[in-house]
Amino acid sequence: MKVLVVESRYHEAVSDALADGATAALEKGGAQFERISVPGALEIPPAIALAAASRRYDGYIGLGCVIRSGSFHFEIIAAESAHGLMRLGIEQKLCIGNGILACENEGEALRLADFARGDAGGEAARACLTLMQWRARLGAMS
Repeated sequence: MKVLVVESRYHEAVSDALADGATAALEKGGAQFERISVPGALEIPPAIALAAASRRYDGYIGLGCVIRSGSFHFEIIAAESAHGLMRLGIEQKLCIGNGILACENEGEALRLADFARGDAGGEAARACLTLMQWRARLGAMS
């Protein structure tokens, strides 16, 4: 099992916490993984689409954070990044764990991302691993 972790580094402290949880879960699950960085959450789905075309990975994890800024821009980024990941998963049948947080403030984001409190990165990794296991099971059934 080889997984690509695509991280938005826009909110670095949150990104680090998400990555800590994701990498711990991947290591525990016995997966090999590679990490790449992109500037923001909107770049995560295109990066995964480009990687999927290479067929080098069995699964993908998107990690990032969008914090409400008081403008409509927050809603656009949060919705479109989630929608992009969902479309890739359904249309291209990719195993994707969504670890892109949409939060009111940095404190909330850090709490959700923290390995000991929220572990959103670990949850995204476990979701990806579960989908990969399900795909393998379906393949074995046919």
